[in-house]
Amino acid sequence: MSRIALVEDHARIADLIVRGLHAAGIAADVFHTLESAWPALGEREYAAMIVDRGLPGGDGLSLVRRLRAAGCLTPCLMLTARDALRDRVDGLEAGADDYLPKPFAMEELVARVRALLRRAPALQPVEFAYAGLSVDPEGGCMRVGDQVATLAPAELQLMLCLVRAQGRTVRRHSLEQAAWGLTEAVTPNALDVAVHRLRRKLAAIGAGLALVNTRGQGFALEAGDVAG
Repeated sequence: MSRIALVEDHARIADLIVRGLHAAGIAADVFHTLESAWPALGEREYAAMIVDRGLPGGDGLSLVRRLRAAGCLTPCLMLTARDALRDRVDGLEAGADDYLPKPFAMEELVARVRALLRRAPALQPVEFAYAGLSVDPEGGCMRVGDQVATLAPAELQLMLCLVRAQGRTVRRHSLEQAAWGLTEAVTPNALDVAVHRLRRKLAAIGAGLALVNTRGQGFALEAGDVAG
C-alpha cells in the first residue's frame, strides 16, 4: 500500500478523501495546517502529496514552493475551490504536478493520485532488492527466486524501509512511522508483532536473511538464519 500526505484543513473533506484513497489501496497521513505539514514532509518520504490551497496560516502553494526550494520532488496534486486559469497556472509554476478544482468526484481524485504514483520511476523504483531478496511495492509481496510471500500493508512498508537501508540498522521510531504513519494510533507492541511475522515469512521463502534487533537501536537485515 502506497502512503501519501494529505494537507487539508476541512475535517469532513479530509475524512472522505482518506476513505476513498484507502479503498483504492492508498494510505494517507492527514495534516490540517501548514505548520504541521512542513516538518512531517521534510522528515519522511511520501509517494505523493495532496495539498489544499486554502489553509489556515496561508496558501498551500507556499508549502509547495518551500518544499521544492528544499529539494523535495514528491509529486503533488493541488486542491482548490478556485478554477480560474491563472490559479491553475500559479499552482503548476509553484511546483505542483496536477491541479483539481472542488467539488470533484472521488474516482477522479484517485485516478489522478495513481497517475502521480506512476511518475518519476528513478525516484520510485518498481522493485527494491538486497542480498537476493526483492520487494515489489505494486504487487505487495517479497520474493527470493520463485518463492513469494504476500505482505500486509504495514509489513510492506517495513520491508521497503529495511531493504532501502541495505543492512544498516533502522531505528524503531522510523520503522513505526514507515508502517503506520504519523497520524495513525499504534499499540506499543505492534512493531514487534509485525517483525515476528516478517521473520516467519522470510524463513518460508528461504531468504537467508535475519531480521536482527539491536537493543536500544533498532532492526536490520543481516545475512544468516532467520530466527523465529
